[in-house]
Amino acid sequence: MITSTARSLGAYTVDRRPLAIAAYRRLWVASGVCAVGGSFSVVAVPTQLFTVTGSSATVGAAGAVSFIALVVAALLTGALADVMDRRRVLLAAHCGLAFTYAALWTHAVLGGRSVPVLMMLVACQGLTLGAIMTTMGAVVPRLVPIELLPAANSLSSLTRYAGSILGPVLAGALIPVVGLGALYLFDAVALLAVVRAVVKLPPLPPHPHPDGPSNDPPATRRPTIGQVLASFRYLAASRLLVAVLAVDLTAMVFGMPTALFPELAQHTYGGRAGGGLESGLLYAAYPAGVVMAGLLSGTFTRARRHGALMAAAAAAWGITVVVLGLAAQLWIALATLVLGGAVNFVLSTFRNAITQAHTHDAMRGRIQGSLTVVLFGGPHIANLLHGAATSILDARTVICAGGLLTTATVAAITWAAPELRTYTTGQMIERTPHGRSGSSA
Repeated sequence: MITSTARSLGAYTVDRRPLAIAAYRRLWVASGVCAVGGSFSVVAVPTQLFTVTGSSATVGAAGAVSFIALVVAALLTGALADVMDRRRVLLAAHCGLAFTYAALWTHAVLGGRSVPVLMMLVACQGLTLGAIMTTMGAVVPRLVPIELLPAANSLSSLTRYAGSILGPVLAGALIPVVGLGALYLFDAVALLAVVRAVVKLPPLPPHPHPDGPSNDPPATRRPTIGQVLASFRYLAASRLLVAVLAVDLTAMVFGMPTALFPELAQHTYGGRAGGGLESGLLYAAYPAGVVMAGLLSGTFTRARRHGALMAAAAAAWGITVVVLGLAAQLWIALATLVLGGAVNFVLSTFRNAITQAHTHDAMRGRIQGSLTVVLFGGPHIANLLHGAATSILDARTVICAGGLLTTATVAAITWAAPELRTYTTGQMIERTPHGRSGSSA
């Protein structure tokens, strides 16, 4: 009886089935180490820049430099991952990031006062992170069967968001003890765990293109602008992928009001000017909801109607944003953001599963590169739109309007694209003949 009850409860907690695959398990464990111990630079870089310059504008400029570098790397590496062994591309990207952190540490040890050098290293960090994210999205479908992609993506998101909470907290606690520069060294050392896991991956050579083999041997092909543009043409030719992208972009652009949290904390919840507990709690509530959903991923990763679940999660996110805008008390806002983080976890899990499974393996690198650009560009657009809107309306009205636009737009997209609401795992396996072959790699 106890065993039966334990099994029933286990079906609703973290879906651990992909961890039975040795290659994925090694990569996931190493990524978990890096998510915490390799994320200290998130705090260290802006802290060092502000300490040196005393200018928040310089910190913002560094963010722009990193974003531009990430976009360039995502597009070019996506094309590269489709013509080369993805294991080698992933290894080179992780080694490049480790060297970047080592260079940041060396720079800090030597005084760390040169802003141009810091900006150059920030650009290198953006380049390597863009390459890693893009290639990793194309590697996972080669390691696990397609029916386990939702579970694999939820596990990856769980470690990433848990690291985004624990890493900065640990970094803040360590700075007074070991100094700022040591954080970069810790990042570099943590990355060695991922490098070791990537080295142990099997070879992941490119698959033939669905339109037929190229006249050139795979080893001699190099990414071109035409290959990068091919990913956008491939996306545009698939109504399903366009719908998935439109739903996700809608949720990010209209329904991601993080730029308004400081104003909301001060003017609605009585926080002090310049930031305080209220602001910190608002920023922490969303990732907390993501982690909670990840710990209960077994409740949805076995579902078959991935498209309908993704659309429903996006619509639910819009509703939670409306409630956030209406919330006059802090505890209601925090509870709403926790719920919002949970539904967004469902959204991102099935977004990744659908795009990975519906894309032919010969195009996965470029499609993942295009998606990386959209996923990182969306929040930047959201910050601009929400910030501009508050010059006309108050923050709570802007937040409510964004939530309503999110839900209404998602409903319109789902109505216009029946492929999304009817999409199931069976269609995934049927549409991607290479998906199962990758699981034994």
